[in-house]
Amino acid sequence: MRLADKRAVVTGAGRGIGEAIALTFAAEGARLVLVSRSSEGLEEVARAARELGAPATTLTADVSQASTGSLVADLVRREYGGVDILVNNAGIHGPIGPFAAVDFDAWWRAIEVNLGGTARITQALLPDMIAARRGKIINLSGGGATSPLPNLTAYSVSKTAVVRMTENLSEELRSYNIQVNAIAPGTVDTRLQDQLLAAGPEVGGDLWVRIKAMRETGKGSVPPSLAAQLAVFLACDDSNRVTGKLISAPYDPWREWKGSEEELALPMYTLRRVDPFSLRSVKDRL
Repeated sequence: MRLADKRAVVTGAGRGIGEAIALTFAAEGARLVLVSRSSEGLEEVARAARELGAPATTLTADVSQASTGSLVADLVRREYGGVDILVNNAGIHGPIGPFAAVDFDAWWRAIEVNLGGTARITQALLPDMIAARRGKIINLSGGGATSPLPNLTAYSVSKTAVVRMTENLSEELRSYNIQVNAIAPGTVDTRLQDQLLAAGPEVGGDLWVRIKAMRETGKGSVPPSLAAQLAVFLACDDSNRVTGKLISAPYDPWREWKGSEEELALPMYTLRRVDPFSLRSVKDRL
């Protein structure tokens, strides 16, 4: 088991991608602290993790709140004596619609959760990782980081900022043997898509059409298990030379990266993405 006895914190663990990551980590032998804003589903995920043989404790808390970072840090220290892996998965879409018309407080709320929550939990757990001179931080980004998402500016801006934070921290923490990476999970059919569909085609545009077709046919849908498998790779020793990368779970050749030092040294798989998926698109147009 690739994560045997590793101590992992997973936020947004009550459903969707967070649930998939938590249970895949459990199957790989990790010890878990599971965090969610709502208790709905969280205890069920913890129970399923325990059935897989993994110790799992839960915390119902909002990652955007100032006190949550210390609550998470105190809990993981009390339960397991420290932390090895942090998965910042908690996130929301925020308001959908033209920026000029959306409620600004709701818009800022998405920034506070997606970026602020990631920053708060990371800062609270970093002292333990720095003291141990090892650690893995895995942030969840998305398509909004690499291409415009009109009418979803809060989501897109916050997820782009998460990637830049990932790249910055990877350099700050390199000397401490702490790797920091971001996952773009692809189009996963979760409750986050319900809000977009409810907004209608006039607001959702091409993305609404794609999500609606995905719901009706399944075409283009990416299973959450794929992001979970990538998270395991980034959490285990196989990825010790991978840091500061934005990795697409369905499109990037991350399974081949163990020992691929030359490729990883290039400015690929970052916010300046020039990768096989992009290059294929360019080639097809030539």
